Amino acid sequence: MNNIYGTIMAYSYMIFFLTKNLIMRYFILLAAIILFSTTSHAQSKSTNSSTYKTALGVKVWDGGGISFKQFIEGNNAIELIGYFWNRGTRITGLYEIHGPINGATGLQWYIGPGAHIGFYNNKNGDGAFAGLDGVLGLDYKFKGAPINISLDWQPSFEFGTNRGFYGDWGGLGVRYTF
Repeated sequence: MNNIYGTIMAYSYMIFFLTKNLIMRYFILLAAIILFSTTSHAQSKSTNSSTYKTALGVKVWDGGGISFKQFIEGNNAIELIGYFWNRGTRITGLYEIHGPINGATGLQWYIGPGAHIGFYNNKNGDGAFAGLDGVLGLDYKFKGAPINISLDWQPSFEFGTNRGFYGDWGGLGVRYTF
């Protein structure tokens, strides 16, 4: 388990020092603090279960991201995602409502609203832009292993010049569960 944390921290340090944006440095530092505060007093109780309370991992699609998911009340969760790719960085917060899929232990659907702020450097305009998000996806927790995977679609609307609806966000998430 210490090897997992060491690997995560090594990547966090690498991303931290390669990121020139001060806001992203603070976000990465906050994610590392949350990781250590969560894991310093919690062993993975979810290993032999098909449910989990907290998860930390990666999300990939057109680039990569760090994903932190925390169930806050019953089947409701918040997910924080920091995306990094060649056109910029995007920080997203989602509120997800989960529901079981009958006959498929460990598999759940989820849907919910969210918001983001993006820092871009592309042909559609450099700068910072804010937007609203939605999410629709499937979430699976492996019984007998502290691993969770998810696949979702995350349409968004961004405010600003040359901005608008984007239907190509989402991704495949692989997370370690606590």
